[in-house]
Amino acid sequence: MNYKKVIATLLAGVMTLSLAACGSDGSANTAADTTAATETAEATEAPAENTNTEKVGSGEKLVIWTLAKDLQTFAEHYVETHDAEIETVVIEPADYVTKVQTALNGGQTTPDIIVGEPQMLEDFYEAGYFEDLNAAPYNAQDYAGQIVDYVWKVGQDADGIQRAISYQITPAGMYYRRDIATEVFGTDDPDEIGKLFADYDTILETAQTLKDAGYRIFASDAEINYFSGDSAWVVNDTLNVDQARLDYMDLVVKLYQDDLTAYANQWSTPWYQAMAGEVPILTAAVQSYADDSINVWDAEGFAEATKDLDKTEVFAFGLPSWGVLTMRDNVGDNAGKWGVCSGPSYGFGGGTFIGISAMSEHKDLAWDFVKWVTLDEETAEWWIEKSEGDTVSLVSVLDKHKDDANDIYGGEHLYSFWLKQAEGIDYSKVTRYDKVIGDAWGAAISAIKTGEADKETAINEFYDVVESTYPEITVNR
Repeated sequence: MNYKKVIATLLAGVMTLSLAACGSDGSANTAADTTAATETAEATEAPAENTNTEKVGSGEKLVIWTLAKDLQTFAEHYVETHDAEIETVVIEPADYVTKVQTALNGGQTTPDIIVGEPQMLEDFYEAGYFEDLNAAPYNAQDYAGQIVDYVWKVGQDADGIQRAISYQITPAGMYYRRDIATEVFGTDDPDEIGKLFADYDTILETAQTLKDAGYRIFASDAEINYFSGDSAWVVNDTLNVDQARLDYMDLVVKLYQDDLTAYANQWSTPWYQAMAGEVPILTAAVQSYADDSINVWDAEGFAEATKDLDKTEVFAFGLPSWGVLTMRDNVGDNAGKWGVCSGPSYGFGGGTFIGISAMSEHKDLAWDFVKWVTLDEETAEWWIEKSEGDTVSLVSVLDKHKDDANDIYGGEHLYSFWLKQAEGIDYSKVTRYDKVIGDAWGAAISAIKTGEADKETAINEFYDVVESTYPEITVNR
């Protein structure tokens, strides 16, 4: 499999991940899927305490452009008590940035509300796409302290001006099978199991122990991706490949070459199936697409093609807090068998940040919607119930639920856990270069683990990609 094909494959996976990271109901819409949420739209379930049926507003129409369906669900609920119409356009992640740039660079007055993931925001801020929320009449600075700190800071531009706010936090953790943990390690306590993921060397030891017991530590070799480096890719206009990145590269290569995973591709059919139970142990050739006789994206065809292969069960998945929703929809009969613990470092993934388009002609209504989604306690309570577990960013609501025992996860206090993990996140390490550089690094790892290139060659090709894509970045080989 050639290097370009590896990059194309990784990009496809990243686009899938990007959509999964934003959407809380596991579904995805394209740009053609739009919803006009009006006064007569079918109502979604409201929280019991919300008895106000009198609508407020001016009958204006808002247009929202977003990456996934969450805001469509919010919009449908908003119009139940507001005299407003909302059209929500869900755009594929691969097309989103270009569509926003084209519309706002052309002076288009819609959309009224735009969103961005962290790696998009710096460019959006510098381009002037987001309204200044510190200015009157918004006065966003009055709300500082109400949102989890790192989320609030991500919504600020380089000058500290608030431009966007998110309704969720997305720290990462390790989701593990409690029954397998008890059988193999003698405990399912999350603090003790967290020690099995304390660092990369320990992860390899844990993986070998599980393999010797007939299991696999992960379905794919990408499960530590959210914990793959605790530094910025670019520092002072210079490429920064620190030791943690190199150690992560070595970890993934060992997981692959030592047959320590089920050789599933992240987000493919067998990866999801591993959450529910037994899955076939694929071959390296299938994972690298060198052998395309098994279609890992077709559930029925996959089952037939792999019926005679050896089977295994998978111990853990590395996912952000929204992983509780992914697990919910895929664990099947394994519901209730899972726990969550910390990974080898603080990690995170995704997050939808909402702001007002600087070109909007309905900014007052847009601000009312943004506040309602992100800063209203009643809305946050409703969203926890509606999403069945998304982790909101409103500190007061997180604090209210910090002692909630999650019966599905062995009675763990998940909101406390996620808040603690969020405290260790430093989003200043996120840069506009992360996606392309991260993809290129992933392609280098794939080339090494499959034997297409040796380590030195693959890393030099990675440097070539960075230099050709970003000539303004200094690359020290």
